[in-house]
Amino acid sequence: MNLKERFDRNPLPYQKLVAIGKVLIFLALVLVLIILAVDCRDMYFEGIRAIVVILPVSAALLIENAVKLFAICTFKRRIVCYVIDLAFLLVLTCFSGGRLISTLFIVILSEFYLSQEKLAGNIAMGVCSVVLYLAMLALSQLLRAEPVELDMLISNAFNDLIVFALHFLLVNFLLLIYRKNEEIAQRAKELAESNQKLAEAMEKLKEVTALEERQRIAKDIHDTAGHSITTVIMQTEAAKLALENDPAGAKRSIVAANLQAKHALEELRESVHLLSGREGGESLRDMLVGIVHESTDGTGIAVRYDIDDITLCDAKSRFLCNTLKEGISNGLRHGKATAFYFELKKGEKDAEFLLSDNGTGMDISALKEGFGLRGMHARAESLGGSVWFETEIDEGFEIHLRLPLDGGR
Repeated sequence: MNLKERFDRNPLPYQKLVAIGKVLIFLALVLVLIILAVDCRDMYFEGIRAIVVILPVSAALLIENAVKLFAICTFKRRIVCYVIDLAFLLVLTCFSGGRLISTLFIVILSEFYLSQEKLAGNIAMGVCSVVLYLAMLALSQLLRAEPVELDMLISNAFNDLIVFALHFLLVNFLLLIYRKNEEIAQRAKELAESNQKLAEAMEKLKEVTALEERQRIAKDIHDTAGHSITTVIMQTEAAKLALENDPAGAKRSIVAANLQAKHALEELRESVHLLSGREGGESLRDMLVGIVHESTDGTGIAVRYDIDDITLCDAKSRFLCNTLKEGISNGLRHGKATAFYFELKKGEKDAEFLLSDNGTGMDISALKEGFGLRGMHARAESLGGSVWFETEIDEGFEIHLRLPLDGGR
């Protein structure tokens, strides 16, 4: 059973408790009035038999309380009913000699305590009820022509006053505990629902994130590997045409095509690893050194390098590796370079990348950024870094790249 299901089985809601309490209060009122009628059947007041008055007044009190308990919803409208209750209780006090009047007060007070949510209102009503109860006893004695003395009145009603106090403390204490428990249960249920919604949102976010990552990898495969394979085709076609007239140029084209094909294969492997969720486990330095060796083995190309051991996130590491591959391929293809110098240095806040070749170079003002160079700019900016190029005729080509260290800025 999960948290939400557990709190769905919370204790009886307060509104249902109030409804059940009203039914029990009404039944208690019926029982007390029946006992009162039986107990006073042989009593007289001013020559009038008490039962003749008590029965209709009790019936009227029951009808009025039934309306108050089950038909009237607002507290303001019930105030009139409480005034009528006092009038009926005064009549019953006179004709019963005060018998069971304190019990009737307590039954009616129970309904008030149950309906009132603020403790201050219950305190005020409890004090007023005690005062009114004493006043009714005094008035009943006056109507019977009996002397009224305050100390004797309080002494005779002392036990009833103790019952009033205990009833107030017990009922309000239980209601307070119940309301607090219900509030806690409601808050816990809301928290459980919020946690469930949050968990569902997290699952959806994971799905969306995974889909976006797959789309990004698919775009990488399309852009980088597709571009590299297209370049390989163009270079092999150029080598085929130049094979007879320019064997050295054909050889350079074949070497460049071979290197480009290796890079394309490596990019495909990396993309497959990312899609399958497998991590390479190599450090950034190992990956860069591997690219250098892959570029020099069997190609006749010289690459000197100076690489610091830097730890970067996957996205930045992948971008640096791709930039190194792209830079070497561009130097071979466009600049006819035969040697490269590569360094990656760790600064205070940035990782600084430099790739320089001995190719033909060009006038910087005539540089037109193609697919690869534009992609470097866009990717560097998305990672919070920058890239720029330096070149002169017969002075080679340099790629400068700066990326912030993880947590640097």
